Amino acid sequence: MTTIGFFSPSTPITATSPQRFARAQNFLQAAGYQFVAGALTGQADGYRSGSIQARVAELNALIHDPQVDILMATIGGMNSNAMLPYLDYDYLNAHPKTIVGYSDVTALLLAIYTQAPNCRVLYGPTLVAGFGEWSPIVEESLKDFQAVLAGDTLLQAPTTWTDDHTNWETFVTPKQMHANHWGYTQTPQLSGRIIGGNLNTMSGFIHSPYFPQLSHGDLLFIEDAEKDAATVERSFAMLKNAGIFDQVRGVILGKHALFDDAKTGRAPIDILLEVLNGQPLPVIYDYDSCHTVPMMTTPIGDFAEFDAVAQTVRFTKSR
Repeated sequence: MTTIGFFSPSTPITATSPQRFARAQNFLQAAGYQFVAGALTGQADGYRSGSIQARVAELNALIHDPQVDILMATIGGMNSNAMLPYLDYDYLNAHPKTIVGYSDVTALLLAIYTQAPNCRVLYGPTLVAGFGEWSPIVEESLKDFQAVLAGDTLLQAPTTWTDDHTNWETFVTPKQMHANHWGYTQTPQLSGRIIGGNLNTMSGFIHSPYFPQLSHGDLLFIEDAEKDAATVERSFAMLKNAGIFDQVRGVILGKHALFDDAKTGRAPIDILLEVLNGQPLPVIYDYDSCHTVPMMTTPIGDFAEFDAVAQTVRFTKSR
């Protein structure tokens, strides 16, 4: 039986959303997983689960626990990047595990990808935010997660999606679902090593030793949520100014959950194209590995083959 060790690197969600937390555990236990709870489970220190060193100690204890196969964040937040200098990367690389999360957990995912390269790094559902979702959405997210966890796979995008935040703790009403569609700017097919995660989080450690070195064969994967047009422009411009767009083959842009266009009528892809300013960098956009649900799981560092028309992606392990 696969054992998940869960930890709270930022937001104290196990304390603030007990019903969703319990629902997530019950769902994954029914799917055949067992758990080791992190030391900060049920605890809160204001906006975070604990001090920086307490959060580090929680994750390092799970890293050293031989029972644990998968390190899974409970949710993201804002402050995972504070942990990066203190993790036991050497031990983790010598005793590799799979680590899973999204959003603010991007800091940990990319740091572990860089500093403990023997690990499997998945941009996928967190315990509470992801697997605390209701049926039938949660089953679809689990299906893709398990397919990627098993190895090389071909994923088909969900037929419908939503960024409706209702039913967080208790079920009130069915969510409003939307027909799915992926767009593209130059070519519907892109392939390369896929690297990236949450764009807003990247600003907290870009060009640090924990940010991966990109190459011209790579696909830059970026997604964000609950931001306005001004913030999105700033984030895209950060990548432009840092020379990131000059280093990659193409961009995979995730759906932006609850985007605020600031009364401009512009979508994130419009803002990205303006920032690129004619740079011939192909983009596939509205990919479903993001804050919308169902969530597709993206194995960071795998070779990815995207087809925007078919709405498929094939992942092949590259190391």
